[in-house]
Amino acid sequence: MQTDDLLGDVEDLGSKLAEARKMVGRKIMGQDRVVDLTLAAILAGGHALLIGLPGLGKTRLVETLGTVMGLHDGRIQFTPDLMPSDILGAEVLEESDSGARSFRFIKGPVFCELLLADEINRASPRTQSALLQAMQEHEVSVAGHTHDLGEVFHVLATQNPLEQEGTYPLPEAQLDRFLVQIDVDYPDRDAERDILLATTGTEDASVSPIFSRAELIAAQTLLRRMPVGESVVEAILDLVRACRPDDPSAPQIVRDNVSWGPGPRATQALMLLARARALLDGRLAPGIDDIHALAAPVLSHRMALGYAARAEGIDLPDVIGQTVASVLQTEVAA
Repeated sequence: MQTDDLLGDVEDLGSKLAEARKMVGRKIMGQDRVVDLTLAAILAGGHALLIGLPGLGKTRLVETLGTVMGLHDGRIQFTPDLMPSDILGAEVLEESDSGARSFRFIKGPVFCELLLADEINRASPRTQSALLQAMQEHEVSVAGHTHDLGEVFHVLATQNPLEQEGTYPLPEAQLDRFLVQIDVDYPDRDAERDILLATTGTEDASVSPIFSRAELIAAQTLLRRMPVGESVVEAILDLVRACRPDDPSAPQIVRDNVSWGPGPRATQALMLLARARALLDGRLAPGIDDIHALAAPVLSHRMALGYAARAEGIDLPDVIGQTVASVLQTEVAA
């Protein structure tokens, strides 16, 4: 593909994404940042973990995105008694009219294109781990047989940050499979007024598809072909490596307070999401500002504070913020 063709396709995709954002805005009000990060995760072909209190529109967002992006969506309500077979499916023994017996695989709700894993931390670790293979490899293994989930598969999981009784923290291996962690906050007063008027009347706003499945796959392919400047690549590497406490480039605040840092998936996530953010803003290539904006959503679930730091009340977002300011300010100056 020639450079001019690539730029033209990127511009066309940017226009289509603007339509998609406007369509989502009919249903989701006052959460522009949440919508953009979730759209970016889907464009990048990844999964997102949405953390917020009940009633902030997380489930509504997933359902709306399924329609707008032309995806078949599914939902699993995670509970303590949920079993892996309730997610993946199971093989059942059937007997034909002739008396012959054979096993038939019955697909579980994971066989969709956009999966809402509602309150994912309420299920046991055994059940949570049922999603690991699906999220990474787009396939599941049941009774020694592998079943493909398809080229398009995204998990949008929700989690309540306050109600921790009867919940199981997600293991680090599963957290790392989420491209981004999205904190869903309360809307401002004006947005809440719009929500109040829009949702208590006799009619609810409707949305229609903007993308088809094929168009989304084409968009995900195009995103990976977007050019990224060498300075942005170096900024990503410098930032992620600086967040590892045993790395020589780590600042003192990371060495003193962080027990473990992000792995290579964090660099991949920053690269893909920076491209997606540029597309959503109508730009042809990402810049250092994109890395600034995406650092906390990409890194916060891939790092952990040590016991002493938690006891002293040190905040992980502050550690990330100071590290970003230190590392990326150096990049800008260079």
